[in-house]
Amino acid sequence: MTLSTQFLAIAFPEIDPIIFELGPFAIRWYALAYIAGLVIGWRLMMRFAKAPGSSVTDKNVDDFLVWATLGVILGGRLGYVLFYKPEYYLSNPSEIFMVWQGGMSFHGGFLGVIVATILFTRAKKIPLMDFSDLLATVAPVGLFFGRIANFINAELYGRTTDVAWGVLFPGGGDLPRHPSQLYEALLEGLLLFVIMLILRKTDLVKKPGFLTGVFFLGYALARSFVEFFRQPDAHLGFLAGGFTMGQFLSVPMILIGLYFLFRKTPLKK
Repeated sequence: MTLSTQFLAIAFPEIDPIIFELGPFAIRWYALAYIAGLVIGWRLMMRFAKAPGSSVTDKNVDDFLVWATLGVILGGRLGYVLFYKPEYYLSNPSEIFMVWQGGMSFHGGFLGVIVATILFTRAKKIPLMDFSDLLATVAPVGLFFGRIANFINAELYGRTTDVAWGVLFPGGGDLPRHPSQLYEALLEGLLLFVIMLILRKTDLVKKPGFLTGVFFLGYALARSFVEFFRQPDAHLGFLAGGFTMGQFLSVPMILIGLYFLFRKTPLKK
């Protein structure tokens, strides 16, 4: 690394992952991010459900909040355990439930929400794709806050770089790294959310499952792109062909997204 690169590197801001603590009780930014994503997404989804012609009611959305919370937390944690550190947690099973220490998989949380959505819509007799399209519209909100929390925790940082905005992360060595968490917050979160809002104002929303397909595809492409700048998990490294676990797990999402986009289905009147 050159002297000019060292000069341009940005020191990581001193942000305590714990907002405040009282004895054994502590509030962390990581937990607050999940709460913010769920609550804001819930309120937005209730607003969209009140639109004329919606087959989903705001009462349905209200009832789903608990289901979504369980899907995100249980699925995200189990996904991390199974996809990223199965051997470690097999040897340390008591740590599986220590979610406050970090370690959540988006793909796992996504699967958890899918299962919760299928069970909920069947129980309430709600059209699955109509409900899924509403959920897909607000999902980027949770992604945005989750990635910001990753940055605050100085985890899941990027590969070494000489760009002017490279950050010196604690635990990341003496070389500046891509703030890949912020890349993901902007692409998977903010940009994808704006796209979903724009599409909601077009006739494309008349095709059940279209917005769901856009979310699947949009997230998977954004995640796969940012993985080229993100440092792979140390215990996994690069997989076959130099790709990462995040990229491999995104492939099924791309295929499913394309299926929902191009499948033939009657339009809503």
